[in-house]
Amino acid sequence: MSDPTAVSRRTVLGAATALAAVPGAAGAAGGASAASDRARLWYRQPAAEWTQALPIGNGRIGAMLFGGVAQERLQLNEDTLWTGGPYDPVNPAARAALPEVRGLIAAARYAEAEALADAKLIGTPRTQMAYQALGDLLIDLPGAGAVTGFRRELDLDSALAGVSFDRDGSGHRREAFASAADDVIVVRLSADAPFDLTVRFASEQPEARSVAAGDMLTLTGRNSERAGIAGALRFAARVAVMAEDGATDARDKAIAVTGARAVTLLLAMATSYRGPDDVSGDPEAATLATLRRARRRGFARLRRDAIAAHRALFRRVSLDLGTSPAAQLPTDERVRRNRPAEDPALAALYFDYGRYLLIASSRPGTQPANLQGIWNDSNDPPWQSKYTVNINTEMNYWPAEVAALPECTEPLLRMVRELAVTGARTAREMYGARGWVCHHNTDLWRATAPIDGAQWGMWPTGGAWLCTHLWERYDYGRDRDFLRAIYPVMQGAALFFLDTLQTDPATGALVTSPSISPENRHPMGASVCAGPAMDSQILRDLFDQVAQAAAILGVDAEFAAQVKAARARLPEDRIGAQGQLQEWREDWDARAPEPDHRHVSHLYALFPSDQIDPVRTPELAAAARRSLELRGDESTGWATAWRIALWARLRDGDRAHAILAFLLGPGRTYPNLFDAHPPFQIDGNFGGTRAIAEMLVQSRGDAIALLPALPAAWPDGSVGGLRARGQCRVDLRWRNGALEEVVLTAGIEGTRRVSCGKITVSVPLSAGKPVRLRGSSLTA
Repeated sequence: MSDPTAVSRRTVLGAATALAAVPGAAGAAGGASAASDRARLWYRQPAAEWTQALPIGNGRIGAMLFGGVAQERLQLNEDTLWTGGPYDPVNPAARAALPEVRGLIAAARYAEAEALADAKLIGTPRTQMAYQALGDLLIDLPGAGAVTGFRRELDLDSALAGVSFDRDGSGHRREAFASAADDVIVVRLSADAPFDLTVRFASEQPEARSVAAGDMLTLTGRNSERAGIAGALRFAARVAVMAEDGATDARDKAIAVTGARAVTLLLAMATSYRGPDDVSGDPEAATLATLRRARRRGFARLRRDAIAAHRALFRRVSLDLGTSPAAQLPTDERVRRNRPAEDPALAALYFDYGRYLLIASSRPGTQPANLQGIWNDSNDPPWQSKYTVNINTEMNYWPAEVAALPECTEPLLRMVRELAVTGARTAREMYGARGWVCHHNTDLWRATAPIDGAQWGMWPTGGAWLCTHLWERYDYGRDRDFLRAIYPVMQGAALFFLDTLQTDPATGALVTSPSISPENRHPMGASVCAGPAMDSQILRDLFDQVAQAAAILGVDAEFAAQVKAARARLPEDRIGAQGQLQEWREDWDARAPEPDHRHVSHLYALFPSDQIDPVRTPELAAAARRSLELRGDESTGWATAWRIALWARLRDGDRAHAILAFLLGPGRTYPNLFDAHPPFQIDGNFGGTRAIAEMLVQSRGDAIALLPALPAAWPDGSVGGLRARGQCRVDLRWRNGALEEVVLTAGIEGTRRVSCGKITVSVPLSAGKPVRLRGSSLTA
């Protein structure tokens, strides 16, 4: 049987050799070595709870390390271990009921429309599949005596997690990392005097069975069913226990080591998943082959290569916001104190942590980062820890291009291609339309029908939003071959809306129907409506990008003309009686049941889009500001991160920083710096990382804004390696709140419009030749 992880492994290895060719990333590998000590989480005690444990991952497999003295717990995940199997959830009654739902909406009978949509349009089953925890690897460490000098840490620069302490006069050390190239998690334990340990698995997965033989322990099992969808996956985890000195003994379901001075554990995990419609892999053969390869390489080489591969990504960007005595405190104490004005380095650490988490949870050949990245300890996780594409999945990838991690987007882009296949069935069977559609959630099996209920799921624009990430990938790199490859997916998304947009009889505008403004309810007793602001904003981007792509590629002129014509008929954004940007076509905002709702969907046009801008569209920008004021600054973790980015786009650095302070506090950040919705959702980490970048550099087309939202709390600092659109690296330094110097290095020739405050200059750039501009005057 072939190794189901071989393609993934080759992809990751190939990506490592291609780093030098990544546009806008050249030369960044040496930019952060001095920041290694700053990029470190550390603690004086073991983790007592999961949100105190420290995450490691190689994109595909991950572990949470607790750092206990008597027992080390590694809580384990493999990114394809979900419930269920291939399925098609389209409701067979949907297509016949769709015209009636639309008619009720047109008649303003919204509650009736929602009830009918809930009964006839929502998928079967009404839910999707859930991401799972594989189990735990437990290392029992017998011993007695007082423990002194305990330290637990995660070095973001090397991706090494460590524990050290003294007990009975012997120093104990523990180190763990996840290797992308070798596809293993490695744990090494050593001490000054001989020690004993026992290694065992624990799992709540169905049919989980653990067997020890020689120096290898193997866990196998099957996944669970969910909502009537039978489990179709097999999984395996293997750990090789290699002792230096001492003796190793396989004891039924555990391996015991006695009298060792060092023990290295190599851990491999896999499932039988090979794709959304293929579960024919052999996880036992795959894990065995992986461990055999890793054994031959040895600990020292595994460690050296893993660090080098991680640093090739992580060191592309460096951020220094200054330091203070508070930066010397343990990480959990810094979060608990929550004094950002006294501890600017905490924001830089949070920024670095977001980049670390993206590298660790999304690599070429893996699944995209889900609601919890790859770290999940529950078999019934919140919101199934799936892909929520009405904001959360997109937010996971907001920092990727800006923070010089474009290859980390490969899993997302591949998922969009797969959704175009399953979404074509949904478009055809549910809407009678061409192209493809995805509603507000998807899962491992790439289900695309609306789920949960019409109040949340009756939103057809998820696939369109995901397509803007395809364009982002192009716009930052300007690779025509890539654009040519993804153009059919974008075209298919646009085609769906050409077939399904409805004509508003009163205005002649083209609107989505049925739809919702994600997860919010309007005052007419429902969520279902026609043409919410966010839909029109997303479709403006999609239609513009598809038409521009066709022009760049010199194809489909007639189709591009149709798209442009439809774009011209989309409703414009409206300003309501409160001076706010309207969330719906009607001025319902003031009477909406939740005036401080976490979603700010109607502000998509401000960020992540750039349709609204304080300079180009001042009236709409003022209305967006008013909407933000009405919604309030404090919300759930991810929604708080979005608000920071929105205020950064409004160029209000102090307001953005004040909200960042709330995000970094104990109510929205756990001791291990995971984002607290609550509960944990990783999108807040990624959104916060992008928001910090937005405060320092923004780009649109070939225009670059420097320090557009610099807060007074960061008077001095520097950032290196951020990317602007069009293959342009940005390194800048500021002092006393004013720009001292910026260096621009482009991968392709062209002119950039560079601005700082009220000064704008045109800067011709040649490929690979840095251009230095000094001061806020931007003089050469």
